[in-house]
Amino acid sequence: MIEIKRRAFLSLTGGLALAGTARAGVPNRPPMRAHEPFTFLFITDTHLQPELNARAGCHAAFVKARGIPADFAIQGGDHVFDALGVGAPRATMLLDLYKRTADDLTLPVHHTIGNHDCFGVYTKSGVEPSDPMYGKKYFEDNFGRLYYAFDHKGVHVVVLDSIGITADRMYEGRIDAPQIAWLANDLAAQPAGTPIIVVTHIPLVTAVEDYAAPPATPPKHHALSVINAYEVISLFDRYNVIGVFQGHTHILEHIVWHGVPYITGGAVSGNWWHGTRYGTPEGFMVVDVADGAVTARYETYGFRTIDPQNT
Repeated sequence: MIEIKRRAFLSLTGGLALAGTARAGVPNRPPMRAHEPFTFLFITDTHLQPELNARAGCHAAFVKARGIPADFAIQGGDHVFDALGVGAPRATMLLDLYKRTADDLTLPVHHTIGNHDCFGVYTKSGVEPSDPMYGKKYFEDNFGRLYYAFDHKGVHVVVLDSIGITADRMYEGRIDAPQIAWLANDLAAQPAGTPIIVVTHIPLVTAVEDYAAPPATPPKHHALSVINAYEVISLFDRYNVIGVFQGHTHILEHIVWHGVPYITGGAVSGNWWHGTRYGTPEGFMVVDVADGAVTARYETYGFRTIDPQNT
């Protein structure tokens, strides 16, 4: 489902564990473990930059967000635009700009690495791989671990690193083997029936490639979704994953697979600060977690681009 109204509202259910059911295509999961209700914000693809009024846009989004009662925020990746193809002065400036603007949020924030949060990967940057900030170190030095998990009010939240840096200094969507092993162990360590939320920047499940004609030249790397998603989502069949929150594509999308809702959460930057992306305006998600399910709504904040290029 893609919502294209300016004041978009998604009621995203389908996160129920469906324990004890035998519906076709839905695994039989353990009974849902009780948890306390809470609300969090999913704020993704801020793409902070000094151009196109992006700082003012992020400021407006964060001011609106801090007025919404929530326990914490999850930043879904692509904090800045863009560290991949620039040198250290620009990359440092972008991150400083992001941090100053993010002070407006005044909420605890859990961070997800995005592809644009990797420094100097493109050869045009002039950066050597020996640079101490190269690649994901830029993110780690500023935000911490690349993948991790935490617990909140009886719900287990897993944040993944979906960025694969390729040998030719590009990127693809990929969850690497050590991380998959870590994820399998982390899920197995949870008490039976624990409700689980997963966060990834590049989507595990999406139909985004079906929404427009394919490019004249096929991309060299699989960058719109995680190429080895099948290795990850098969793990979820044994657990009560009540929602997977995704960024990267700047659209609103809700796909249910094996009873798990895969929810792509739009973008604070909309169409990279140029208006709407496939009808999705600038915004962020407010997610209520209660009774073993997630319900989300998309909040816009009134940004008006100075250079409309709506899609």
